[in-house]
Amino acid sequence: MANKPSIPKGTRDFGPVEMAKRNYIFNTIRSVYELYGFQQIETPAQETLQTLMGKYGEEGDKLLFKILNSGDYLNKIEDSELTERNTLRLASKICEKGLRYDLTVPFARYVVMHREELQLPFKRYQVQPVWRADRPQKGRYREFYQFDGDVVGSDSLLNEVELMQIVDTVFTRFGVRVQIKINNRKILTGIAEVIGAADKIVDITVAIDKLDKIGIDNVNAELREDGLSEEQIQKLQPIIMLEGSNEQKLATIAEVLKESETGLKGVEETKYILGFLTTLNNEIQLDLTLARGLSYYTGAIFEVKALDTQMGSISGGGRYDNLTGIFGMPGLSGVGISFGVDRIYDVLNALDLYPKDSLNTTQVLFINFGEKETAYCLPIINKVREEGIRAEIYPDGAKMKKQMSYANAKLIPFVVLAGESEMEAGKVTLKNMESGEQQQLSPEELINAIR
Repeated sequence: MANKPSIPKGTRDFGPVEMAKRNYIFNTIRSVYELYGFQQIETPAQETLQTLMGKYGEEGDKLLFKILNSGDYLNKIEDSELTERNTLRLASKICEKGLRYDLTVPFARYVVMHREELQLPFKRYQVQPVWRADRPQKGRYREFYQFDGDVVGSDSLLNEVELMQIVDTVFTRFGVRVQIKINNRKILTGIAEVIGAADKIVDITVAIDKLDKIGIDNVNAELREDGLSEEQIQKLQPIIMLEGSNEQKLATIAEVLKESETGLKGVEETKYILGFLTTLNNEIQLDLTLARGLSYYTGAIFEVKALDTQMGSISGGGRYDNLTGIFGMPGLSGVGISFGVDRIYDVLNALDLYPKDSLNTTQVLFINFGEKETAYCLPIINKVREEGIRAEIYPDGAKMKKQMSYANAKLIPFVVLAGESEMEAGKVTLKNMESGEQQQLSPEELINAIR
């Protein structure tokens, strides 16, 4: 007996119903991006490891899927290197490419390679799968889609404002209540400076970014392991546990950071952005524990969580002033957001928020009574399709019960029947599958009735 086929852990198949739901998500986000003047691009699934490595921090590098070189990839490897079992060193010699980890680094590479063709500021959106060698769990997959929007070539904080407006508009259209969290890496840098741990900024941000997941005690334990003193850790506590309104938090942190020029600049940037976002449909909150683990962020950072279901972050992003400099183009600032399509899919499922018409594919099924009846129906089907109505005819002359079961299984709302009496009258019978109501109509009347 043949083994039952399977797919890799952390990946999924999507059938017609799932794809209808996913396309509803894609189309909704796409339409909002385009309202704001964003244009679509695509990049390859594979990037060189030179492009990918070192852009996501040490933890991110570990989660990169690396691709073995083609052919005899062990040809230039000594036996001693194999027995040494140094995985990272071996990978650097037998792998030149990797699957993209996100869409931002490939986008930065794209901008550098196509700089002469781009009109700056360049506003792009991109929806493609990314891959991470993470441990699969609810809401976390090894292959998943991101839907990114970025603006490069502009330092203006109005870009951050518009990106938050895009987030708000998207989730308002989905009917999902969210909390938008905002922070600034300059504030975090300032905090590290004032507690005397400027050289530990990466360790601090990685640790406090886990506060929601592992709790304050485990965060403090991780900070100790990273070399922070008890005095530094104690100075950090009231800052990361700060409560109150956004205005109160900004006033308090500004006082704490009064000796840090970088920190105060982050406070001013955050104050400016929040000042334009007072009319959002969703809550926006300053969260000083928000760090976003990716090391390339340099300014404002964002994260979005659904309020009515436990799903973790469903969108996030921030400003990255230095990213294109890694590829030989310094001084080009960028800011972007990423929608986690797979998590949004799970949220909309959990809250049952898909509009009914987004799941319907075929609108009307023509019943097949035989060759003569089919010949009569085909020109009518063509007219129906020309009017933008999704229609199909059952391909086989099967029993009526089987054809009706097919319509019910596909949630087709209307069925058309055309037998001898209808053909003699130049009409068809339209049946509403929900109400059971039937009416005899001309082809023109049929189109209006389905509409």
